[in-house]
Amino acid sequence: MVINMNSKLIGDLSDSMLSRNFINIVMSLGVVVLLCVFPLKIQAELGDAEAQNNLGLMYDQGQGVPQDYKEAAKCFRKAAEQGHASAQHNLAIKYEDGQGVPQDYKEAVKWYKRAAEQGHASAQNNLAGMYSQGQGVPQDYKEAVKWYRKAAEQGRVIAQNNLAIMYAKGQGVPQNYKEAVKWYRKAAELGDAEAQNNLGLMYDQGQGVPQDYKEAAKCFRKAAEQGHASAQHNLAIKYEDGQGVPQDYKEAVKWYKRAAEQGHASAQNNLAGMYSQGQGVPQDYKEAVKWYRKAAEQGRVIAQNNLAIMYAKGQGVPQNYKEAVKWYRKAAELGDAEAQFGLGLRYSFGQGVPVDQILAYKWYNLAAAEGHEGAQNNRGLMEKHMTPAEIAEAQRLSREWKPQKK
Repeated sequence: MVINMNSKLIGDLSDSMLSRNFINIVMSLGVVVLLCVFPLKIQAELGDAEAQNNLGLMYDQGQGVPQDYKEAAKCFRKAAEQGHASAQHNLAIKYEDGQGVPQDYKEAVKWYKRAAEQGHASAQNNLAGMYSQGQGVPQDYKEAVKWYRKAAEQGRVIAQNNLAIMYAKGQGVPQNYKEAVKWYRKAAELGDAEAQNNLGLMYDQGQGVPQDYKEAAKCFRKAAEQGHASAQHNLAIKYEDGQGVPQDYKEAVKWYKRAAEQGHASAQNNLAGMYSQGQGVPQDYKEAVKWYRKAAEQGRVIAQNNLAIMYAKGQGVPQNYKEAVKWYRKAAELGDAEAQFGLGLRYSFGQGVPVDQILAYKWYNLAAAEGHEGAQNNRGLMEKHMTPAEIAEAQRLSREWKPQKK
């Protein structure tokens, strides 16, 4: 569950009274023609803050004028300096994103705070995000919670979800799963897909509510049908495992594929597994390799190991031990015990690398430390054929090894 700051949406022109008075939108063959720029510019030049903000929106969105972030920022600033809350919020976004102005988190915080103190809910949520991430201000979870709560109590859905996350993680408040569920539910009932997925996770794990796989699946489905990739992945798992829904491999494949096509690495790995095993689809090693590779290239460790196995076995690709070693090593260096065991095997048998008993022992030793039984057995067998000096060197290499950061 990740804090969602994707609420940084410049205001909708159609929401303002001035735009309704000045903008005549003509729909013809799906083309929107805006006929208000000239009178809006006149009002803005006369110092009307609402007009200045709306003109900024038009430059920002390229409606009726060429898109121009610098001009948008200028307009927002004029209105913001008059105390216009939405313009302050919009100017803050420009500073946070570095559009039309140099990126400056401190300046973003300044303008978010001015808008937030006027009760602007989106600014309150975004200001909370700055405190949560420590951008432009020292990281301060308590201050983040304060502003998330203000926005959430105004019904700002994204803030309700974010406040729930703070309770679930115990950041800025004592960890309280029931309170997290309360806020997830509020946002979920308003149709927020992120909150629906997060509420599903709470039911799935029995946090703040009794564990209930059926309710979890319902929540995942609501979010999945809105295109939420993680929820699609989670719903697929329910169908694969038959938890909360009847086991249905075809339905699992359907939802894995939807998430995988959005770039969800875990779904890509799991979809590959369905193709590899022929579950819900005809067995197809080439298709499995395709999806393992997509996940592996995103750094998904289990997929890197699985892709290595496909190369080692020659399934879906020509057998290629060097390529197998490449992918085993990527996963092994990240600390994956299964990949460490696989890499140890390659060094033991000289597949894709020269035979090297010391390096084989090193990788078996690292995997064995994680409880890998095959590695423990192989390490024991190797000790019978290695000198004490060789074992000592392998153990030294094991002690000095540090997992790479993802």
